Amino acid sequence: MSSNPIRRVVIVGGGTAGWMTAAALSRYLPKATTEITLIESDAIGTVGVGEATIPQIADFNRMLGIDENEFVRETSGTFKLGIEFANWGKLGDRYFHPFGTYGFDLEGTDFHHFWVRLSQLEQDADLDAYSLNASAAYSGKFIRPDGDPRSVLNRINYAFHFDATRYAAYLRKYSETRGVSRIEGKVVQVNQRSEDGFITSVDLESGLHLEGDLFVDCTGFRGLLIEGALKTGYEDWSDLLPMDRAVALPTKSVESPKPYTIATAREAGWTWRIPLQHRVGNGHVYSSRFMDTERATEILLEAVDGEPLADPRHLRFVTGRRKKFWNANCVAIGLSAGFLEPLESTSIHLIQSGVSKLLALFPNQEFNPIERDEYNRLLGVGYEHTRDFILLHYVATERADTPFWQYVQSLELPETLAHKMALLESSGSFFRYEDELFSVVSWLAVMHGQRRGPKGYNPVADGLSVSNLSQSLANMRGLIGKTVAAMPTHQQFIDRYCGIQNKRSMESV
Repeated sequence: MSSNPIRRVVIVGGGTAGWMTAAALSRYLPKATTEITLIESDAIGTVGVGEATIPQIADFNRMLGIDENEFVRETSGTFKLGIEFANWGKLGDRYFHPFGTYGFDLEGTDFHHFWVRLSQLEQDADLDAYSLNASAAYSGKFIRPDGDPRSVLNRINYAFHFDATRYAAYLRKYSETRGVSRIEGKVVQVNQRSEDGFITSVDLESGLHLEGDLFVDCTGFRGLLIEGALKTGYEDWSDLLPMDRAVALPTKSVESPKPYTIATAREAGWTWRIPLQHRVGNGHVYSSRFMDTERATEILLEAVDGEPLADPRHLRFVTGRRKKFWNANCVAIGLSAGFLEPLESTSIHLIQSGVSKLLALFPNQEFNPIERDEYNRLLGVGYEHTRDFILLHYVATERADTPFWQYVQSLELPETLAHKMALLESSGSFFRYEDELFSVVSWLAVMHGQRRGPKGYNPVADGLSVSNLSQSLANMRGLIGKTVAAMPTHQQFIDRYCGIQNKRSMESV
């Protein structure tokens, strides 16, 4: 047993962040020594700015031992092969950011170098033709990888669209069966030690006094513990990412769900469309410096298909991050830690990253600063890399048709982003920085899709003759086409394995 272990963990706030934290801690911390309590109030709403994820969420679910079909069914989920971006490079443009790979690497070198070479010699097919994910998505097809490393199907990768409220409820059940205690109520007082500011307890509106050793702040934008009590400070990134408003609207489905998210650039921001089994999630992220609420809502209402299921919901936020994610004996996870707009569906991943790193660096009651400092360093690097990738979408563009797009084109870029863009555009070279989330496939998809693709390539690609190279790439396209043709449709796959109608059938038995 670890010496002087944490005995009492208090999570303040529920929602996706709170229950993901509770689920992971209850799965891995020793139950004999650690008591986990989560405080949430039904009277305090949760903020859900998106319902789309990236593939790492599957790792989190596997870590918890969750059955994927059950998870998809319980959250009214669908599968996500990537994101379609419309109007980002120029008005009328469309491209796909796939979660899988492009082609097959040749001569020990990334595939895209060979594709760039061939494209410069002859009119070759677009990158999407070499992506199993993109081809399947646009054909409305889906299947899971088959686990055979020799199979082309093993190159497919996917995430999910799901109802975030239902996911939190699902994880609540999971956590409570593993000993997590939920307390209904509002925190009205945070009590701290005078000598170092460590939180000792919280008082609830009901009069309940709850002590703890480690506190996790999942209270959303307000950061009740990390900011309200500890005055940690916030790094405001709105000069780089000026989006500070969103309006969300669920609508009835009018077609079978597509296995991808759609993000469409607008006058001063972008709209999302996220298909679930039982409805469609829609929203408009925008900058209040360049658009008012009425116009933003009008654009969203014009963009949706299907009958609205609720009134438009308006949200405000400031893009950025806490100066410390872990301060004293308090760790902020979720919106209390920071916010990056949902353009690349990273919000839930940042929760996951915070939780997994907390487990990896879990303290004892001594709270050695070395673990705390490393946690803050790693999370800070992760937020900055993610910020840069989101910013890439706005600056790698030819658009200058509105004041908003003129503004983002004039931004002074972080040196890390400017260097990465220049290197990839010049020679197709890409190097992943420490703990960086997005791979060369993601960067290439955005830069090529927005007309900033590589001008050069690695000279290793010259090692194949033109005829051999042309035949190799044609074979790749043919294999991908045959594989997609044999797949079930996305709807067929859901109906067979994880449709919500299956749940109703089981409940009626």
